Amino acid sequence: MKKYIIYPTILVIALISSCEDRVTEIFTGNSPIYMSYEDLRQSIKQVEARDLDDPGKLYFKDNYIFIVEEMQGLHIIDNAEPRNPVNISFIEIPGIADLAVKGNILYTDSYIDLVALDISDLSNIHELSRVENILPYTIPRFNEQYPVAMVDEDKGVVAEWEIKKVKQKIENSYYPVYRGGWNVMAEDSGGKVSGGGGVSANGIGVGGSMARFGISENTLFAIDNTTLHIFSISDGENPEFRNDFSVGWGIETLFILGKNMFLGSQNGMRIYDISVPNSPMYISDFWHATGCDPVVVQDDLAYITLRGGNTCGNEVNQLIVVSIKEIAEPEELKAYPMEGPYGLGIDGSTLFICDGDAGLKVFDVTDPLAITDHQLAIFPDIFGYDVIPVKDVLLMIGDDGLYQYDYSDVTDIKLLSKIEVRN
Repeated sequence: MKKYIIYPTILVIALISSCEDRVTEIFTGNSPIYMSYEDLRQSIKQVEARDLDDPGKLYFKDNYIFIVEEMQGLHIIDNAEPRNPVNISFIEIPGIADLAVKGNILYTDSYIDLVALDISDLSNIHELSRVENILPYTIPRFNEQYPVAMVDEDKGVVAEWEIKKVKQKIENSYYPVYRGGWNVMAEDSGGKVSGGGGVSANGIGVGGSMARFGISENTLFAIDNTTLHIFSISDGENPEFRNDFSVGWGIETLFILGKNMFLGSQNGMRIYDISVPNSPMYISDFWHATGCDPVVVQDDLAYITLRGGNTCGNEVNQLIVVSIKEIAEPEELKAYPMEGPYGLGIDGSTLFICDGDAGLKVFDVTDPLAITDHQLAIFPDIFGYDVIPVKDVLLMIGDDGLYQYDYSDVTDIKLLSKIEVRN
């Protein structure tokens, strides 16, 4: 959960009173436009497919790809033929940032609510249930060239912002801090929704390394900056809140392997035993320099990308390989310089890294002490955000679209298809 600290340039008029110490400020800035809580809870609907515009999290289940359009909704891509993916539908979900799927039920956030959707029939996706008021209050991105007005949570959620003159009364000691809980609404296109078929009732889908949602057996986990939110999904159609569990601060990503959970934070990797899912047990930490930090794990090795700059801390950009053979005492094996890495994924001995302006990089990690000596490929002209390797096909979401690569022969990786972001 990021915090936005605003230092507005304002005209301040003092109001002197024996009973209160308040001031009125007037400025041009981001003014919230609210959606009532009642409207929010009636807002999910399926419409025709729309172009990618501001893609976020990536998820895969069966032959379908799910792409989050941040704070707006979810694209559904039929990927039965990776050379010819078909954008079949869009689900309007105000406030969405992440998702996870078990069987044919999709779980997602809608601002402060957790929502369960039936995706067994992709031509008739509908809401099954929701857990209300359980997630952090989230605001959409705003124009950083202007200050931000105070938010009144009683009025509903902030659906969008408008730049206008703002007049507000504040306590003299007021220090404006605004937060963006998880990481901005689509128009109804009106026609018939294409598609059909659906996601099978078996298995759990696959998220990318930037995920904040994860499923282990009958438990759904969702993290924000400091808290692990735990839900039972034993009755899949009716998720039940079980516990909020403090996991420190600066938590950004979640990765589950077996009975262990690996949390990527701005200053390290934190490991928990989730054998008893309602009461995770702390195992250990691996600390590193402050920076944005997704993690993936395979066997007894964890791979962490560390990105500096902007809100992520210092200027360190690295791939760090950590041994978790002794999971109570994780040990750094080696760190490799990178340009500005984001998400990563691993399949067997092949590691994929979205390295910012340097492009998509592919490595053979058979020897974890000599990874950069065994670069298999580089695709320098793309800016990737996250990847999912599955069945010899790499899914990559970038700033200009969804890419798919055939890596069945890692010495000859080929682009299969691309769905463009609209200009």
